[in-house]
Amino acid sequence: MSEKRKVRWFLLVMVSILNVTVAGAQQRNEKLHQLFDNYYNERQQLFPTEATSAGDHRYDDLLPEYGAGPQVAVAGKFYRKYLEALKQVNRTALSTPDRISYDILKYILNTGQESLQLHLEYMPMNQFVSTPLELAEFGSGGGAQPFNTVKDYENWSKRMTAFMAWTDTAIANFNKGIRAGIVLPKALVVKMIPQMEELAESDIAKSIFYKPLSQFPASFTAAEQQRITTLYHQVITTSMIPAYRKLATYLKDTYLPAAQDHAGLSSLPGGNRIYQYYLRLYTTSPGLTPEKVYQTGLTEVARITGEMEVIKTKVGFKGSLADFFHYLRTDARFMPFKTLEQVLDAYRHINEKVQPGLTALFGHQPKTPFVIKRVEAYREASQGGPFYIKGNLQENMPAVFYVPVPDATKINVTFQGMEATFIHEAVPGHHFQISSQQENNDIPAFRRQPAFYAYFEGWALYCESLGEQLGCYTDPYQKMGALNMEIHRAVRLVTDVAIHTGKMTREEAIAYMMQHESISEPVATAEVERYMAMPGQALSYKTGELKIKALRDKFAAKLGSKFSLKDFHDALLGYGDMPLNVLEDYMNSWAQSYSEK
Repeated sequence: MSEKRKVRWFLLVMVSILNVTVAGAQQRNEKLHQLFDNYYNERQQLFPTEATSAGDHRYDDLLPEYGAGPQVAVAGKFYRKYLEALKQVNRTALSTPDRISYDILKYILNTGQESLQLHLEYMPMNQFVSTPLELAEFGSGGGAQPFNTVKDYENWSKRMTAFMAWTDTAIANFNKGIRAGIVLPKALVVKMIPQMEELAESDIAKSIFYKPLSQFPASFTAAEQQRITTLYHQVITTSMIPAYRKLATYLKDTYLPAAQDHAGLSSLPGGNRIYQYYLRLYTTSPGLTPEKVYQTGLTEVARITGEMEVIKTKVGFKGSLADFFHYLRTDARFMPFKTLEQVLDAYRHINEKVQPGLTALFGHQPKTPFVIKRVEAYREASQGGPFYIKGNLQENMPAVFYVPVPDATKINVTFQGMEATFIHEAVPGHHFQISSQQENNDIPAFRRQPAFYAYFEGWALYCESLGEQLGCYTDPYQKMGALNMEIHRAVRLVTDVAIHTGKMTREEAIAYMMQHESISEPVATAEVERYMAMPGQALSYKTGELKIKALRDKFAAKLGSKFSLKDFHDALLGYGDMPLNVLEDYMNSWAQSYSEK
């Protein structure tokens, strides 16, 4: 999987939401918060593209050679330094918010330290997540990299210049992976090559990296514009384009022949250990095993399939569920769009539909605006569906709900679950959670950007279950679309584990998806290849959603008539994202305090 933003949340809101007394708020441990600030500032310099995405522009000119030996050594020293510093803090004496932040930082440091032992740098990029793709977003002029001042333009020229060194390091690490037998699947490499070739475009009219030259701020003088234009032509032609061409050629001629034929990690040396790491990273659930995740997936698939059978009967469809899936995928009534704008307007209409129901479910709503846009052409083909990119309120940068529309006539309103997708990716899913976290200045700076997939993806999937309360799913076909989205996440528990433990091949995983949900083969293929590229990430959705639902149901039973879903949601979002075990401890404390009101 880009990042940013912040604006103040009044302490009074936090007090009412979290039942924190003024005296308790004054118990903030200043020594610990200085440690948090030091960690944040040092991390931003160590990972400057992360800083840019978070809206911190002190290091916009830097692009370290991620995965290079010296950089890995510095990162290891960094993690050890702050783990030692945390040991000097008496955790039991901390207030609730400080204890949460302490636990989160410890988790981040331990996870980072573990990652360095697995040589993940041997696979430095894939078709979904990579520095080359991130730089394309930055260089477009519409991403996190600012282009407001002459210094901004100069910063980006320095970052572009550094891309060749990054490329050489990435190739060196790919080669180390080849020698160690730790390589990507061929099916992924063939998707990366055209991405690099497209980004190596030299035509000024077509290259994304020339776009900032067509949108100079009005304050720039003619001389400044000419100087920057000359500088960019030089840097793009001598650094960026050659680097992308070098990557494309290397991937095609050297790496592809050495890539593995299997789909998952189990076929690689140490692959099972790597998968266990990713499973813990993305589920934040210590003790959770691949087999337990797999069995949970089978149970959820069976449950949701039963609900789909009910919908099929309700609409009077005669035939099997597989026949119903085929009908939903292929009947013209479910593909009403002719143009891109019609697709985007349909999502805008859903946004209008959910607005009235939000006040009953949330006491706090974020201030960061968001917009609906089509995905950029260079990455549209590899995107399985719409997705969210967070905004930045401080910089007046709206969040974006990106919609891939390679062909409007093939956008299916039902099997793509447009209402559920919007609720998940935009409002109130990712947008409410991520924007509220970024706007909350009452949590340490290092925690204002989302970091824990099981929490923020679990939250977004949980929000899909609020559809009826938000005025959606009134049409049984849209409800079927919501169920199709839910079973999609349940199927992931099965296929992700199966791919990476050797239970299924790529082709078997694609067939399993098509058997259990209404999905086209191209979309199923893109999804399976996503699981291959990002092991364990797909497990986060259902794992987090099931935990949130379990907490909600437990507190509703415990509190009875005192339970308020709105207060539960506000409390859940009040301290930002966190590992699920930290969340459970915090919410148990919240429920105890809430019951004593």
